[in-house]
Amino acid sequence: MVDLGEKPVTRRSALARARVVFPPGVRATLLAGRGPKGPVLEVARTAAVLAAKRTDELVPLCHTLPLDALEVEFRPRGRNELEVRVRAATTGRTGVEMEALVGAAAAALTLYDMGKALDHGIRIERIELLEKSGGRSGTWRARATRR
Repeated sequence: MVDLGEKPVTRRSALARARVVFPPGVRATLLAGRGPKGPVLEVARTAAVLAAKRTDELVPLCHTLPLDALEVEFRPRGRNELEVRVRAATTGRTGVEMEALVGAAAAALTLYDMGKALDHGIRIERIELLEKSGGRSGTWRARATRR
């Protein structure tokens, strides 16, 4: 692990996303609450929070971080896509990019799990960091063409 002892404590945040593409009709069925496993967005939100809080247990060289905030948002895109956005924040010596990414991935995997009984053709695409702030490197944003 990287030695953080000399790094200053600063406010840090990160925004990540995962895109989930559903076969025709599956997203609408799930969002209407007619899926076989219940309320998908509430369960996926909970999965994102739980996974982000345990990132250090899932990714071997991540430091344990106390999260000050974690926001999970679901945005319908087009007719069959759902974008998961996770923003993580902390006040500490290292960034929260991995927590945001792990949260987005866990939410996307939960959406797959909850919809697979309807159709196994659900795809998870583009798990990526959109922005981060704080620390020595300051603010970084993904290129606008990729958003």
